[in-house]
This record gives sequence, structure tokens and C-alpha cells, in this order.
Amino acid sequence: MSVEVGNIVEGTVVKITHYGAFVELPDGKSGLVHISEIADTYVKDVKDYLKEQERIRVKVLGVNEKGKLDLSVKQALSPEERASRARARTSFEDKLKAFMKESEERLLDLKRNTEAKRGGRRKK
Repeated sequence: MSVEVGNIVEGTVVKITHYGAFVELPDGKSGLVHISEIADTYVKDVKDYLKEQERIRVKVLGVNEKGKLDLSVKQALSPEERASRARARTSFEDKLKAFMKESEERLLDLKRNTEAKRGGRRKK
């Protein structure tokens, strides 16, 4: 398949930076998937979503001034895949919030018990 604007092609992640990932395509061309084009949610670290040497599908968005390709991972996904990723992300975030709340409660209980024990020793 040729690499033209609008096509979805498979490539290999060759380098990850703080602003995106460089992907090498089958015809030898390479392009950048900007951090904003990796997922539908906020991406703090590209390495949370992509790994070097990983094979991924990307959509060709255009060609920049330097002749490099602008690519997108999220636009290469079908609507079902995008929805599935969003659900998985939400459920993880919900789990994390529950874990943090429970952890804070346990820490407070531990502090209360420790203070009560210390206070009890001093009164003797």
C-alpha cells in the first residue's frame, strides 16, 4: 500500500521522545506521531502508550515543511477500538481513585493508632 495522505499503514516505532514517536513505514519513509495524536485522553508520557520496535497502525495526516510525514495513532483506530480504549482507561482511573482513597484511610487509621499508643505511654 502506498503512503498517501489519508491512508492507514503499518509501521515500526523507531524512537520515542517527550513530544511524540518516530515511526518508520514500509516504503522506508518515516514520520512523527505527535503526542496529541497518540490517544484520545491526556498523554503525560509517550512511553506509557508506545514502545520502541512496536508495530503500530497509523494514519497519514499530511507532509510537513521538511518533507516528513505527520502521523496519527488515534485516527487509525476504528470507532469501536477508540471506545474500547476509552472504557479501559476510565476503569483503570476509577480503580486508581478507589485505591488512593482506601490507602489514605488506612494511613489515617495507622497514624491515629500510633498517636494513641504514644499518648497512653506518657500518662503512666
